[in-house]
Amino acid sequence: MSKKIVIIFGPPGAGKGTQSELLSEKLGYYHLESSKVLERCFKSEDPSKTFSVDGKDYNVGDEIENWKTGKLTSPPFVTFLMIQEVVKLSEQDESFILSGSPRTIYEVEKEMPILAELYGKENIKIFLIEISAEVTVFRNTHRKICELMRHSILFNNETEKLTLCPIDGSALKKRESLDDPETIKTRLVEYKERTLPMLEYFKNSGFIVNKINGEKYIAEVHEAIMKNL
Repeated sequence: MSKKIVIIFGPPGAGKGTQSELLSEKLGYYHLESSKVLERCFKSEDPSKTFSVDGKDYNVGDEIENWKTGKLTSPPFVTFLMIQEVVKLSEQDESFILSGSPRTIYEVEKEMPILAELYGKENIKIFLIEISAEVTVFRNTHRKICELMRHSILFNNETEKLTLCPIDGSALKKRESLDDPETIKTRLVEYKERTLPMLEYFKNSGFIVNKINGEKYIAEVHEAIMKNL
């Protein structure tokens, strides 16, 4: 069986991580999530360290500050980290689900040719999960993340008072700096101005983007993705 890549993108709170985890469990694919790659880097690297990419230096401390305020971390910096992970997965003959990157024209132009070369264009499926700006703000300002495995717990009557993750039992916490209303508004602007233009790249490069209504129940969104797979 050929190795596969599933790319999922969409605005903050669209359910990219949730759907990626569901697909990972059902299909047995590795879930390569840019936010976790970045968090791992930010926790393990000295803030004074710099990475040289395409002849320019990127300081870890500066990237942490961008991340905390809702601005996109520098595309060359993210791309450098993600391509390292992609090459490792290819060497291990792993199929994987990619969420959180690419999310800018720079990233998509750098990453997609490498993904196509390593896996074949015909083995790449792309999904755009769409939700309104209002839903984005509500979901992000109400959700909690578990400490251990970073599960995102959506807000509803059943989960409102949860303090422990129902999946792994670790403490649930809000991402105060990332999910406050002003940061979410910044992230929405960044998404519209820097991520949505990728649609034109995909179209011109012969990649099909499957658009999914992300405002339905999680199970319905999952079913729609599975049908397209």
